[in-house]
Amino acid sequence: MDFQKQRQWMARLGPPWQEEWDNLGPREQAASFAGTLTFGTAGIRAKMGWGPARLNDYTVARTAWGIGAWLTEGKGNPRCAIGYDTRFHSEDFARLCARVLAQAGVSVYVFDRPVPTPMVSFAVRRLSCGAGIVISASHNTKEYNGIKCYGPDGGQMTGDQAARVLDWIGKAPAFFLPENDFAGEQETGHIRWISPDLLKAYYQAVREQLEKPERLPGLKVVYTPLCGAGWQAVPNLLESLGVQVHMPPGQAVPSGAFASCPIPNPEEEAAFCQAYRLAEAEAPAVILATDPDCDRLAAAEKTENGYRKFTGNELGCLLLDYLLSVETQLGRLPERPVAVCSLVSTPLADAIAQAYGCRMVRVLTGFKYIGQEIEKLEHQGRSQDFVFGFEESCGFLKGSYVRDKDGVLAAALVCQMVSDYRAQGLSLQEKLQQLYARFGYWETQLETRVYASPEEEKQCLAALQALAGRAPATLGQSPVVRAADYRTGVQVFPDSGRREPTGLPQENMVGLWTKEGSRVFLRPSGTEPKLKLYYGAPGEDKDQAGTRMAQLRRAVEALLPARGEKKGGQL
Repeated sequence: MDFQKQRQWMARLGPPWQEEWDNLGPREQAASFAGTLTFGTAGIRAKMGWGPARLNDYTVARTAWGIGAWLTEGKGNPRCAIGYDTRFHSEDFARLCARVLAQAGVSVYVFDRPVPTPMVSFAVRRLSCGAGIVISASHNTKEYNGIKCYGPDGGQMTGDQAARVLDWIGKAPAFFLPENDFAGEQETGHIRWISPDLLKAYYQAVREQLEKPERLPGLKVVYTPLCGAGWQAVPNLLESLGVQVHMPPGQAVPSGAFASCPIPNPEEEAAFCQAYRLAEAEAPAVILATDPDCDRLAAAEKTENGYRKFTGNELGCLLLDYLLSVETQLGRLPERPVAVCSLVSTPLADAIAQAYGCRMVRVLTGFKYIGQEIEKLEHQGRSQDFVFGFEESCGFLKGSYVRDKDGVLAAALVCQMVSDYRAQGLSLQEKLQQLYARFGYWETQLETRVYASPEEEKQCLAALQALAGRAPATLGQSPVVRAADYRTGVQVFPDSGRREPTGLPQENMVGLWTKEGSRVFLRPSGTEPKLKLYYGAPGEDKDQAGTRMAQLRRAVEALLPARGEKKGGQL
């Protein structure tokens, strides 16, 4: 540990961080000075606390200083839109960023309340900003916060943009804080509240993405914002469509404590507990949940065997098939339709897209890459050809009005889909089984290994590097027929020895495919200390796919260090 750096920081320790620091144990205090913050999948994300490796006034101000320097270096438009979620310190950090940017000469537009992340993406585009900021840690626990950074297209900053901002952050004064105040900058017009008219325009843009103009009277849903930013946006939109919305009282209002949902992640079954209890009384057609910044959505419905929560892969495929089917029926499907999904998402999506003559584009994990594909189409004058984009982590988007996943739109699309299928006498589960019967069954699972120590992290990364250098001959009982090292951008086909470029940006990830069609992707998280393993296994039915999945997981397990906490589930 750099004790001189620690003494410099401790000399500045004061409210509101003093009490939090005193409550930390020796390991957490040491971790607070273990390096500095860096850009991950979607900007900067870390635990809130004291020190250069934590999110606090100084590290937030330095980040904003870097964004301001990037915006004013002559290459971008010096305007920035800022939003924030419901976490502790989110509003304070948003105002701090606004002050820093205003002091740098940037025109700043700030939301006056917690709002869904896609609204900020929309604001960047609508207000012709050069950048956008969202103070949020997405679905992380209450100890975390973050700074999501957006480029002029309204999408999360890409590698070159992020690298330039990070370079400027490194040049920021060590303990920089702005000299101005928020109210004073408002008086000069350097900081402005975002107009309600922009919110109206956002809702109109969302409504334009709905498949049919009909209202949905009589449709009842239970929705939980998980104490997050969707608490007004989602009910307002759904109720305007005639949907009856019921929210669990303990999760219906903003709260950074997340007391009723300690892991506010709609991908997790536990996040639905209060919604399930309310569903017992209300008997809704579907149960919906969004994460704290309302860009992700998950859904569940009641079956004969209890509640069935759909994975991001399952809901993505249901929506993809529904949208392509309705667009085809209404004669609105473009001549050259394009869908986009993350590389680690289920191959079932490819089969669905192909059946409708839709080209499926695969991109790296991170919705910014989906946004890039939309931007490419827009530059070609083909933005209308983009029909749907999704990630296995419950991120969905239809249309080009924003460049990020949108939980508000996704909620409305799911309601419309549920209403249409109920009119046909179908549940979502029954429709999913129809898709499996038509296109084949796919079992997908995610394993998350949380590093128990820095040493274990080194071991896992070393194992990943070893796999990248030399893939195993078999996984389970099936030969490996393809191995991709996305860090070098090269994939190898062992049967022939052929080597080809992956055609994707470089990322620290390894992919392995077997002859029977199973595959696994391994990548370190870009925002948290963990290794993620994305498994997929095909089969003629659930039993065969399950057997192959078990064999695949055992084989990969043998290639990695045995130690570590493991959390698993379906994708």
